[in-house]
Amino acid sequence: MADMSIPKAAPAAAPKKRGPFTQAAELVSQRMPELKRKLRMADMDDDPVVFLEKTIRATALMSACLLVLVYLFIYQSILDNLARNALMAVVMIVGPLVLVPLASFFYLLLYPDAALIRRQKELDYEIVFAARHIAIALKSGMPLFDTFAGASAGYGAVSREFSRIVDKVVLGTPVTQAIRDITQNNPSKYFNRVMIQIANSVSSGADVGSSLESVLDQISKEQLIALKEYSQKLTPIVMFYMVFGIIVPSLGIVLATVVFSAISGGKFGFSSGLLVIAFFLIAVVQFLFLGIVESARPKYLI
Repeated sequence: MADMSIPKAAPAAAPKKRGPFTQAAELVSQRMPELKRKLRMADMDDDPVVFLEKTIRATALMSACLLVLVYLFIYQSILDNLARNALMAVVMIVGPLVLVPLASFFYLLLYPDAALIRRQKELDYEIVFAARHIAIALKSGMPLFDTFAGASAGYGAVSREFSRIVDKVVLGTPVTQAIRDITQNNPSKYFNRVMIQIANSVSSGADVGSSLESVLDQISKEQLIALKEYSQKLTPIVMFYMVFGIIVPSLGIVLATVVFSAISGGKFGFSSGLLVIAFFLIAVVQFLFLGIVESARPKYLI
């Protein structure tokens, strides 16, 4: 007798685990439709909701620590204003509760942008050498797929992109389609230009090696121009840093101390609290200058 038993249904997928910040993350993600593409270009595997959930959780922890420090610092001022100006006291109490979490959230929200810029610089750093490797291999008669496989090691972030192309081709995707898929979420204009040139040459049947060499010559010239422009920008940046990061803070505090002491007959001076604030501001200014110089410096291997 034939078996007439009803086949068992496949087990349902486990529902996604929801945390305490999941609903807030879903609401925020609806207002940030570009976040998904930004995460892909930054080579971050997180879903936008998952990323925002982590960001909100980190914001809560960071805000709690910062609020403790802020209230410890302004505690005495709040007590003084409670007797003289109740409105100011309320502002000093409520203000940090609003500003600190917002500032922390938007600061942490910049992480994908920083990761995107870092990835772009890593790709721009060795794209010329990796592409020349491909051009030389193609001119020697090596197939295009083998050149990609050979360049998938030894060139850092560029090699990882070639590895992804190789993986797609192995799975059955045509070479030109695999190239176009990879370039869609790639932040490096130099890498995209090289790969699109290869894809167009393959599609049209042109000599890939010769067309690639012309593109690489143009990219090398553009990178040299960028390095020269940076050297020209560096001089005014250094001058600005010397004036506002070293001379003005050091001599300004000394001059202000002398002037205020002379005017007030020695009754007015800088307290230790004001000096700590001045030291903190000077440190922030110098950190910002160093960050500007480092971020503005182009990193190319040419």
